[in-house]
Amino acid sequence: MTEKYSLSRQKAEIAFSAIQAPFFAKDEAVQELESITQSREAKTLRLREARLAKELKDRASATSALLAKRTGAR
Repeated sequence: MTEKYSLSRQKAEIAFSAIQAPFFAKDEAVQELESITQSREAKTLRLREARLAKELKDRASATSALLAKRTGAR
């Protein structure tokens, strides 16, 4: 299905492609930035969950140590 266009049509197609190229490049850049942002947010969430789990574990061990100390002192 190779079609032969007139010279003016070919020039118009080239001009249109030149106009479209920056638009699609911008779209790709935006998608890349969104991807980076999503990965950063996922990492932050994962680290926050790990920190909260550690704090909970530390708090529980401190509480149990305090309780053991109290019962051992009696």
